[in-house]
Amino acid sequence: MHGPGSAAWLLVALCAATGAYCLLRMRSGVEEQRRAAGSEALMGFGMALMAIPAAVITPPRAAWALYAVVFGAAALRALWSSRSSAHHVHHLVGTFAMAYMAVGMAASPSGHAGHGGVGAPLVTGLLLLYFAGYVLWSGVRLVPVATAGGGPPANGWGDRPELARACRLSMGIGMVAMLLTL
Repeated sequence: MHGPGSAAWLLVALCAATGAYCLLRMRSGVEEQRRAAGSEALMGFGMALMAIPAAVITPPRAAWALYAVVFGAAALRALWSSRSSAHHVHHLVGTFAMAYMAVGMAASPSGHAGHGGVGAPLVTGLLLLYFAGYVLWSGVRLVPVATAGGGPPANGWGDRPELARACRLSMGIGMVAMLLTL
């Protein structure tokens, strides 16, 4: 994703901050939360790297191929994990989208997007619909709901569900922005 400079830098900052928080979430006492946080940290940092403006650095084709391999492997892992948890289906779609964008960038004559024509329009459109729907759905889930007892207190930064949802929302927004430039 190599769009306008200021928007690209904002996306880099958002994705890097999300990845950093996901690393903090990996300290959770719940194994499933640690695994999900690790996958989301990979996505956040990967998205941050992909969003660096082309004026600063244009990665060689080999870098895009490496991204495709890393996220392809992550997609296979998410596919395997989706047998036990529906949440991993979202990770599967996200890692597939990252691998798809990396393959598109590697195949692009200029090595960066922003001018259209990279990727299959149908696949890009389906991914855009999925992530736009996900952003709307996860945004609604962040709206506070009044509870009688206020719920149990959170144990630590890694166990705060509202922050995990906010991270997923920001990565969904970032994915929509990146797919729009493809």
